[in-house]
Amino acid sequence: MVDRETVRLALVVGGLVLAVLLGFGLGRLNPPANPGGAAAPTGTVPAGGDHSHAPGTGAHSHDGATVTQGGGDGATGLSISSAGYTLVPSTGPLTAGRAGELRFQVRDDKRRAVTRFAVVHDKPMHVIVVRRDLTGYRHLHPTMAADGTWSVPLTPSEPGAWRMYADFTAVADDGRQVAAVLGADLDVPGAYRPRPLPAPVTSTAVDGFTVAYTGVPDVGRSVPLRFRVTGAGGTAAPLEPYLGAFGHLVALREGDLGYLHVHPEPVRDGDAVTFWLTAPGPGRYRMFLDFQVGGVVRTAEFTLTVA
Repeated sequence: MVDRETVRLALVVGGLVLAVLLGFGLGRLNPPANPGGAAAPTGTVPAGGDHSHAPGTGAHSHDGATVTQGGGDGATGLSISSAGYTLVPSTGPLTAGRAGELRFQVRDDKRRAVTRFAVVHDKPMHVIVVRRDLTGYRHLHPTMAADGTWSVPLTPSEPGAWRMYADFTAVADDGRQVAAVLGADLDVPGAYRPRPLPAPVTSTAVDGFTVAYTGVPDVGRSVPLRFRVTGAGGTAAPLEPYLGAFGHLVALREGDLGYLHVHPEPVRDGDAVTFWLTAPGPGRYRMFLDFQVGGVVRTAEFTLTVA
């Protein structure tokens, strides 16, 4: 005959076994949301506005939403963030007429400083600085520290509101090359006395050279602009390659300072340098042509009205 103590012990053991089996079954029906404590996947660089191309190939212009290549298709540089990247200035106080330093980082969508850039037109970073009245133009090439901070000397010519543009092609974690143009405002204390834009012309003089162009830009249509640089007596100037090209053209739109950065065709048309330019909209633009002769880079400036 089984005593009461044995029966009680059997009931306790049976209950424990049943509880274990029920717990296992419920666990199978409701697995943990994060098995093993694994971290949830983080976000990636958004595809919208990205553009991949081999470094240093072809003319290109980039905006924040759709990155395009070939001749300046759209105004860029209107925002501090674009294509998953953000411009983070860290410049100290700037003083008109006094040597200063422009400093900044480019950060990705995880707030990490970007340190990998493709070399495009002989440089990994092109920086344009201009006052809001489109005077004081600078085309700079900063150097990067190990932590991703870019720096370059800068002496603002006059006080007022200035604008900087960072034109670059970043190399993402997966190897994609993402081109972008980011813009930010710079303040130089003092009385800001904006100058009116000069009247439109198609020819100007720079350090003894005459620079002239032909062609009439049209909204939404790619149009060739042919620039010729001549010296004394009207002879063609011996242009030298500068940053891998015979000239660099930047156009800035009056008002919002929309940025167009275009490069010439690789083959010259006789003594002319040809750029394909698409005006994103009507208005007045200021064009800046950088060219090199005798190892010296000069800049010719033009006002352009697009109807």
